[in-house]
Amino acid sequence: MEKSEYTQNTVTKTLSGDPEIQRGGLNDPNHVELTRALKARHITMIAIGGAIGTGLIIGTGEALAKAGPGSILISYAWVGFIVYLVMCALGEMAAWLPLPSGFTGYAVRFVDPALGFTLGWTYWFKYIILSPNQMTAGALVISYWIPAEKINPGVWITIFLVLVVAINYFGVKFFGEFEFWLSSFKVIVILGIILLSFILMLGGGPDHDRKGFRYWKNPGAFNHYVMEGPSGRFLAFWSTMVSATFAYLGTELVGVTVGEAQNPRKTIPKAIKLTFYRILVFYVLSVLLVGTLVPYNSPKLLFALGDGNKAKGSAAASPFVVAIELANIPILSHILNACILLFVFSAANSDLYIATRTIYGLAREGKAPKIFARTDARGVPVPALAISSLIALLAYMNVSGDSRVVFKYFVNLVTIFGLLTWISILVTHIYFVRARKAQGVPESELAYKAPFGVAGSYFALGFCILISLTKNYDVFIHKPATYGNFDYKNFITAYLGIPLYLIMIAGYKIVTKSKGVHPLEADLFSGKDEIDREEAAYLAAKEADAERNKDSGWFYRKFVSWLF
Repeated sequence: MEKSEYTQNTVTKTLSGDPEIQRGGLNDPNHVELTRALKARHITMIAIGGAIGTGLIIGTGEALAKAGPGSILISYAWVGFIVYLVMCALGEMAAWLPLPSGFTGYAVRFVDPALGFTLGWTYWFKYIILSPNQMTAGALVISYWIPAEKINPGVWITIFLVLVVAINYFGVKFFGEFEFWLSSFKVIVILGIILLSFILMLGGGPDHDRKGFRYWKNPGAFNHYVMEGPSGRFLAFWSTMVSATFAYLGTELVGVTVGEAQNPRKTIPKAIKLTFYRILVFYVLSVLLVGTLVPYNSPKLLFALGDGNKAKGSAAASPFVVAIELANIPILSHILNACILLFVFSAANSDLYIATRTIYGLAREGKAPKIFARTDARGVPVPALAISSLIALLAYMNVSGDSRVVFKYFVNLVTIFGLLTWISILVTHIYFVRARKAQGVPESELAYKAPFGVAGSYFALGFCILISLTKNYDVFIHKPATYGNFDYKNFITAYLGIPLYLIMIAGYKIVTKSKGVHPLEADLFSGKDEIDREEAAYLAAKEADAERNKDSGWFYRKFVSWLF
């Protein structure tokens, strides 16, 4: 009998240390199961960790220098709304059928196997680029103290790489616990930054300078880019769409963790519902406040420095560090920079985890070499981890290049792959709703319903396509100083993903002769019974455990758990 992707028997044996499973591992070609070791708090904090990363802490600096505070506030708020629509679409599918292969499995079942193949590989491309990108960001953060001229960034990249690979190798339970506490620390720090920024804005710093919205008047809320006047301000605003999109990439990673989540029908929708508030607080409020504290023309912004400036070590990669420096608060800027280094490390850690699980899911579905579906006795997909770690060596581009330039190239690549992922998720949700209606499945049976429905997915889809095509428009516009020099490097990194995406879809359909899934034939139910039984068993065990320990852990349940 063919073995289902979800079997209560296998999961139970794995978690209980059954000898049959313990004899498996990499030596057993049939051992391909993950273990459900991620708890609800792990899932929700991984979701938060994915939402607070390099894009917000460092990418905001480049956007502020280029476009001004007004532009980044609008772009981050608008893209945040689009991300929320994407997450709602994903949540509706994940709560109905939590597949180990995540949203690639939904694309195969509801749209076309070619889209599932392409989406999986696109997502993997994104995360194998994100890992070296985070290490590049780490080198940028460290350059605040030690310029690259003194110690080569390759040293820091090596340290990052070894630690991140080790954490991922120790197993998902260790990874989940480690990422939970690290993400908890990130939340506390970012909330502290928001509070401090508000105090500094009102003149509560050592200089007692009540800044208010002074920098929105001088030098202004909107910078010019490429040309002067209203057109230049609009072009500057639109250029920040890259930074805003990059900042939000990773919020969809909840869709990859469902294969290792306990009680996913409850934990996944809960994590997605909280996304709206995280976007509002962590992104929109942070960007608003930092824009009142740092003028876009501040020479202390690393991304505002000219290439000929030799004092790179005196500039900060993060505008939040610059804000503290401008307020003349001693020592604190160094402490915050160290905290940001931990942010980057956490992001690199989770990015490698997602890259590993993505290619594992592809291999489980026969869309990648079978070796990548193999796990060891602990349920760790070691071959998938090895190949993803190997490609992370791209970070060593920093050894011979300017970290800021390398960072920009990585951001371009990651952003286009991320946008294509969002587009695929939205298309899949549209087809899912079409299939559900065709097969007569009422909305009342859904564990989670997207609040804006299919209309929200259509709206977000159109906007994601628009950003994909126009996000790096400046490569086509020659500024006076560079007239006649086509920026081919940024053009390639900005748009490489689009032809690659289309070629993979067409190539898969030609080779396999696959056809699109008809709404009446879409597989909405295979594996659902197993998941229902597993959920019932988990809830029963949880209830029994709660009864036994009703007097312990009350403080966490009453005062802490609602935050997560």
